[in-house]
Amino acid sequence: MPSGGEVGPPRKGFSLGESELAFSANVDHLFRANARFSLAEDDGQGVVEVEEVNVETLGLPGGLKVKGGRFLSGVGYLNQQHPHEWDFSDAPLAYKAFFGYRLQNDGVQVRWVAPTDLFLEFGAEMAAGEKYPGAERNRNGAGLWTAFAHLGGDFGVSSAWQVGLSHVGAQPRERAFEDNAVTNAFSGRSQTWIADFVYKWAPDGNSRDRYLKIQGEYIQRRETGTLTYDVDNLSGASAASASRLRQSGSYLQAVYQFMPRWRVGVRGDWLQSGSVNLGSLSTAELPILAGYNPTRHTAMVDWSPSEFSRLRLQLARDKSRDGEADNQVWLQYIMSLGAHGAHKF
Repeated sequence: MPSGGEVGPPRKGFSLGESELAFSANVDHLFRANARFSLAEDDGQGVVEVEEVNVETLGLPGGLKVKGGRFLSGVGYLNQQHPHEWDFSDAPLAYKAFFGYRLQNDGVQVRWVAPTDLFLEFGAEMAAGEKYPGAERNRNGAGLWTAFAHLGGDFGVSSAWQVGLSHVGAQPRERAFEDNAVTNAFSGRSQTWIADFVYKWAPDGNSRDRYLKIQGEYIQRRETGTLTYDVDNLSGASAASASRLRQSGSYLQAVYQFMPRWRVGVRGDWLQSGSVNLGSLSTAELPILAGYNPTRHTAMVDWSPSEFSRLRLQLARDKSRDGEADNQVWLQYIMSLGAHGAHKF
């Protein structure tokens, strides 16, 4: 089902991508506040989106941290990274299909880092769940829950690794989507599992000159509930049926810095339409749910004069649209102004 997010490539020709304005500071000895706003253009109109506005605790005992407000979910590996941190110009197909390119929550997050030699982190979130895979709601309580765990460590002095497992649960009600000129809706239970890993290598741990990073994620979603065809009865044949859907997606990428400031990278994306049981409905009425397995293969080279600037050339063979193939060329610049915190592992 369509995620309703930023799933397509940008328009051809010159365009201004997303610009971000970020603020972060300690409020006092107990709390830290963060805010990040996205400035973009939508159909010729300037749009300001509140990406993150939250408060997190400082110095809770026992490795605990609590965050409240709007934040990027801690599930998976790539989800917490902002676009300027990505190794490629766009998000993987799996993130676009399953989260509209990322999962953003309005709610509360709790993390705990265990006092062990290996990095061991557990986290959970309770949120409104008004964005895909949830749906708009006007009721008390939470509509989305997550749980995640990450484990990491070192191999000698030159290698580091991290693996993770995450779960996202939601209960969308009347989650609408358009297909074949009519509006349909899904109500039921949505469960998403994410397995992720990242491996980093640098000679003697010095990543200034050379390093290799390999990362990948596998996402699977299962949804069970009621699917209503043509909720507005425009066709005169509105119908509802029990439905079960299971789809999956993955990506695998490698980035190699072969000399100071220069990197190359490759990425493969795959989506699997999986199994779809529409009950008394059929894909003739819901053609968007017909079987199709999109793929995309991408290569890039970028140059970073400093930690504040990057120029990138990216090539992609995109077969994510049914029956069509796009050859894409990106020329991208990324600039960061002012002090900013270190990027995540």
